[in-house]
Amino acid sequence: MSELENPPPLAKDAAWPQNLVIRARRPSDAEGIVTLHNLPGYRYGTLRTPHHTPDEIRKGIESQPANATSLIALLDGKIVGDAGLTRLSNRRVHVGSIGMGVHDAYVGKGIGRALIGEVLALADNWFNLRRVELTVYTDNEPAIRLYEKNGFVTEGLMKEFAFRDGSYVDAYCMARIKT
Repeated sequence: MSELENPPPLAKDAAWPQNLVIRARRPSDAEGIVTLHNLPGYRYGTLRTPHHTPDEIRKGIESQPANATSLIALLDGKIVGDAGLTRLSNRRVHVGSIGMGVHDAYVGKGIGRALIGEVLALADNWFNLRRVELTVYTDNEPAIRLYEKNGFVTEGLMKEFAFRDGSYVDAYCMARIKT
């Protein structure tokens, strides 16, 4: 397997599950990403809507803006998570926004920890971002705990942040400031 297919972790102290690979997503990953995005638990914890198509995902990958980095996590060749980092501009050039999700069957197995570690290594060591921010539904306790373990603090509550499965749900805005 080449370094393109299996790049080493960016963080020197990364502790990834055995056989996990994190790399940039490619158009050829569209089918696997669709499978991930259409899982009920994954979708429930993100802003994704039901019924994504491979063509929709492929077009998104092919037209990704230069300020975005999109990663996938593969375990034994199966896509088990994804994460994105979007760098902001102008007076917020020091800020990045992240979003991520993990396959329903792999929650609690270190995939989220590995993904956020890789994204934060990019933010800190390659893009020199001082602030990384995210939103998380208030009922997503596993994600909130993961973010807190990685230095994120809750900065506020956003009432009726999103419409999910027939009702409005609240979200926290969280951020990590690198000092």
